[in-house]
Amino acid sequence: MAVTPEHRIAVHLDELLEANEMTLVELSSRVGVTVANLSILKNSHAKAVRFSTLTAICDALGCTPGDLLSLQS
Repeated sequence: MAVTPEHRIAVHLDELLEANEMTLVELSSRVGVTVANLSILKNSHAKAVRFSTLTAICDALGCTPGDLLSLQS
């Protein structure tokens, strides 16, 4: 889980990939997003996420947005 000082959103992509025994490269091919852009999201450096991308990631990983993102206190 990565959190940056600019915001308190934690991205749980690593955990979900591991739980699904999937690599970032495989997720990239399934959702149509570059590995570089997924890496930016995974490391909490993304400034925004399109709903279509979020939907595709959730579909590929069998999760909900709440499983992928959380707000840290």
